[in-house]
Amino acid sequence: MKNAIILNGRKIADQIKNELANDVLNLKLNNIVPGLAVILVGDDEASKLYVNSKEKMSSELGINSVIKRLPETCSQAELQDCIKQFNQNRNIHGILVQLPLPKHINPDDIMQSIEINKDVDCFHPYNYGKLLAGVPKIKSCTPAGIIELLKRYNVRISGEHCVIVGRSNIVGKPLASLMILENATVTICHSYTQNIEFICRQADILVSAVGQKNFVNSNFVKQGATVIDVGINRLNDTVTGDVNFKDVSQIVKYITPVPGGIGPMTIIMLMKNVIDSASRISIHD
Repeated sequence: MKNAIILNGRKIADQIKNELANDVLNLKLNNIVPGLAVILVGDDEASKLYVNSKEKMSSELGINSVIKRLPETCSQAELQDCIKQFNQNRNIHGILVQLPLPKHINPDDIMQSIEINKDVDCFHPYNYGKLLAGVPKIKSCTPAGIIELLKRYNVRISGEHCVIVGRSNIVGKPLASLMILENATVTICHSYTQNIEFICRQADILVSAVGQKNFVNSNFVKQGATVIDVGINRLNDTVTGDVNFKDVSQIVKYITPVPGGIGPMTIIMLMKNVIDSASRISIHD
């Protein structure tokens, strides 16, 4: 079989960025400037990189990005007070608290502090519940980016068997819900799953989100499958995914690279959520 077709997330994210730029322009013609507040607690290097990427994309799209940096020692009450101020700020349409948080702060309580209409990560229990119920008000960024990438490459989803490795609230569970909405049949695997290689080989679409370098090799995939690599594994200056790309790309039809696959799609879908939020909030003002 020929080498796999690369699902280029950077290319598709650029296409979507051009589309979103028109949406931002239309909002500005109505005196609305989409605003995103990003709160970063502590000095985690990976978090800093993510925040910088979001700030750069916001600037390119004309979104007003406000970065609030808090020390590692800040209390939960101080963080919630910061969120409250952004909740009340009419010029802020999306609030994002960068994870992970320091161990002394309860992330569940923090996510519930965010006004549901400004929850652009879809972490608030209300928005998350609507998504899992199949009636999403807003969509989780990484899962939404995966669906959009597949659609832009005309990869069939309806009727296909999607196997997701990883059951996190950020990727695995919300992606399962979105795949079901697209009429896929979904299986979720996790650390207690037996015969995981066998199950993964049944997948038409295999998604790995476990954070283990080279976790998925050729034994996990069948000929002609589509493989989506959500993993981010950093070693010094090198970034790799969960999938042994060289090995797997010889077998499958479609595959995402790391970097340049799902990462750019996640950020652009966040921007879409901010712009959509600005449109909704402004209608109700």
